[in-house]
Amino acid sequence: MSAPPEKELTVMLVDNEPARAAIVEQAMIDSGYRVIRRLENAKNLTEAVAEFQPDMVIIDIESPDRDMLENMSRLTQDNPRPIVMFAEEGDSRHVEAAIRAGVSAYVVDGVNSGSVKALLQVAIARFREFQALRSELESVKSQLEDRKLIDKAKGLIMKHQQCDEPAAYKALRKLAMDRSQRMTDVARNIISVMELMGGSK
Repeated sequence: MSAPPEKELTVMLVDNEPARAAIVEQAMIDSGYRVIRRLENAKNLTEAVAEFQPDMVIIDIESPDRDMLENMSRLTQDNPRPIVMFAEEGDSRHVEAAIRAGVSAYVVDGVNSGSVKALLQVAIARFREFQALRSELESVKSQLEDRKLIDKAKGLIMKHQQCDEPAAYKALRKLAMDRSQRMTDVARNIISVMELMGGSK
């Protein structure tokens, strides 16, 4: 199945120099992208992305400062998008800080209209891979939290009913089936009730 055409992708540009921004915007247009909004700084980046919903964010600056990195981190947490940064500063500390803040591609050589399309495609691919890994990690974390809840509930049932672990698990599963609830939700309810009763001490 072929990918959707790149011309469908919209871009938000962050650049505080109008002349430089015009060059970047033209390079985006030449590569089939549409710039839907330009910001002079990243101060309201998260809010602007939420309002205009661009497919990706392009940042063109001399060097990322702390405020910009914090705003990018907030965006990555709240409303993640592929972020490409064109910067004049290629110091490894700046690069590492930008990557940690969520930048998918950090480019020091400036905007080269001939390579923009390939660069943005790579950035999008990296972003999707990162998001998939992030989702997988969150799923594993959720499963571990669920298991801890169920184990705690089983322990409380064993103590309260004076039964062994298989019997406690069977009782927990039966409650979940009878109530048409997830075992995790039933376990959470049991823990809450037992704690109110002082049964978790």
